[in-house]
Amino acid sequence: MIDARRTSVRSPRRPTGRRGAGRGTTGRRRTLRQSVAHNRSRVPDLGGGRLLVPSALTVLAICAGLSAARFALDGRVDLAVGMIAASALLDGIDGRIARLLGATTKIGAELDSLADAINFGVAPALTLYLLLLRGQDAGWVLALIFVCAVVLRLARFNIIDDDDDVPEYTKNYFVGVPAPAAALIALLPVAAEQQFGTGWWTSLAAVGTWMMLTAALAVSRIPTASLKTYSIPPRAVVGLLILVAICAALLVTFPYLLMFLVIAAYLVHIPFAWRTQRWIASRPHTWDQAPKERRAERRAMRAIDRSRPQKSQARLGLRRPERR
Repeated sequence: MIDARRTSVRSPRRPTGRRGAGRGTTGRRRTLRQSVAHNRSRVPDLGGGRLLVPSALTVLAICAGLSAARFALDGRVDLAVGMIAASALLDGIDGRIARLLGATTKIGAELDSLADAINFGVAPALTLYLLLLRGQDAGWVLALIFVCAVVLRLARFNIIDDDDDVPEYTKNYFVGVPAPAAALIALLPVAAEQQFGTGWWTSLAAVGTWMMLTAALAVSRIPTASLKTYSIPPRAVVGLLILVAICAALLVTFPYLLMFLVIAAYLVHIPFAWRTQRWIASRPHTWDQAPKERRAERRAMRAIDRSRPQKSQARLGLRRPERR
């Protein structure tokens, strides 16, 4: 039998005095500081990169918008419309990337506003003038009015965005048609000319009326939906992917037909956005509710209204027969 006392292994003694303990702790701290400093020197500083990415996207959007005017001057309609669409896409993602990276700055906001004035005011107006209204003094006046309307719309947006006293529900809506949407809507006569050829839709009266209607929508106070606050439910992902595939197929084969459908869908949504915004404004308790909860409350209120007797029935004391 093996003696347990002989087989036990003794661990080495550690210094128990204050001097030994302090010396070991100081050494470990020094080693830790050296390793942290070494690793920190190996990691690059990404602060400047974070600030550069959103501003670089905004500058690219400016280049795309001005290139649209150059391509329109050369008669390359597809590239002109495509550059304005690309600038709208870049305008939609630069702000999101800035918020994700934590790189939102005052100069970035000002640069974005100036870029919108160029990309969605100057560039579409020049494109329409060079492609459909060239050589007509009235056409140049219409182009100037459209640019001024877009600039006024952007100035009002900056004021509303800096106002902290507005209700919370206003974050779900734009006041008027946003500048990127207004630019694409104004280019509808160009798409019609490319899809169907010349006709009454390319005349000065038709193009000018459409431009003034778009400018009025931009400076109006009609609420339009903001996609920034919408979330996609998991059950709608498959349908959305199918819709994206259909849009991609139309973009390759019939791009101007896709432009027609997108503009029509956007214009159709405006009455629904106006009605929803008024409903929420009259019921402050629904500001923080999800859209699904709001729809359920509206259905419940409609059911209550249908169950109430009408005035003539109330006078006669009649009741609506119950359903079985």
